[in-house]
Amino acid sequence: METQLHIDFQGIESQAVLRAAITRHVDELQKRFGRITACRVMLKGPGHHHRTGGLFEVHIRLALPEEKEVNIGHKSDADGRHADVNFAINDAFKRARRVLQDQVRRMQGQVKTHGLPV
Repeated sequence: METQLHIDFQGIESQAVLRAAITRHVDELQKRFGRITACRVMLKGPGHHHRTGGLFEVHIRLALPEEKEVNIGHKSDADGRHADVNFAINDAFKRARRVLQDQVRRMQGQVKTHGLPV
């Protein structure tokens, strides 16, 4: 099944090279986990705000079976490496891979959940 992908650019021009990089990352997640039904990526260009000036933000929402969602949003106030759009995209998808891996394990019952104390 092909993943529905929607990419939003805010404060930055839509660029084919960035779309291709994001699509490649989503394809890798789909190949690895095979449970993604839809993906929405928001790439926000560097603002001129006091706390995040010059840094890119990448927010990812992954839809999984059984109406589960994984949301990855990160504002890296202190990490100047996020001034590089490619680093920001790669970092967000690394985070997405870790979070998705944990979510898939929970869905498969591989992670113990602690019950309420009796």
